[in-house]
Amino acid sequence: MRIYGNRQLKTVPGQRTRPTSARVREALFNIWRDRLTDSRWLDLCAGNGSMGAEALCRGASKVVAIEQYGKACNVIEQNWQQLASPEQSYKVIKGDILVKINSLEGQQFDWIYFDPPYDHSYLYLPVLKAIATLELVTLEGAIAVEHNPKFWQAKEVSGLEIYRTKSYGNTTLSFYAVKQ
Repeated sequence: MRIYGNRQLKTVPGQRTRPTSARVREALFNIWRDRLTDSRWLDLCAGNGSMGAEALCRGASKVVAIEQYGKACNVIEQNWQQLASPEQSYKVIKGDILVKINSLEGQQFDWIYFDPPYDHSYLYLPVLKAIATLELVTLEGAIAVEHNPKFWQAKEVSGLEIYRTKSYGNTTLSFYAVKQ
């Protein structure tokens, strides 16, 4: 897999992770491109970490991932270590997202990317509620949720509002911001 700047990433063998397509990745980074430098990025259900890697390549100052699959966490660490400059920080948290998201209390992120396995649709609402309750996204920031509308439809969450939805084939990005 290749990302911004034609950099190659290691990937997780097998079918346990589903990387975000290049088309969707490019579209998201085109939408957020002017605001990535020195930003804080949170990658939830990170897979092989391609979204966080892309954020590092585009100037994010801090990138954090939560991923349950141990082999994927190792791949993320390797990829991010290759890409991060000395001024950038990164952290990979291994474990169940519904448990580990609470460890982020007191932190805030400008950009949050949430892409659970499509057949884990039960994760969408509890994670979005946790993001809102823990106030993980800044007032100027946003959350992008990748989903297949066949498995889950974006819903309003207390404290958050949907401000944009874009579809790319079977993949939809729903964008949330703090309700003001």
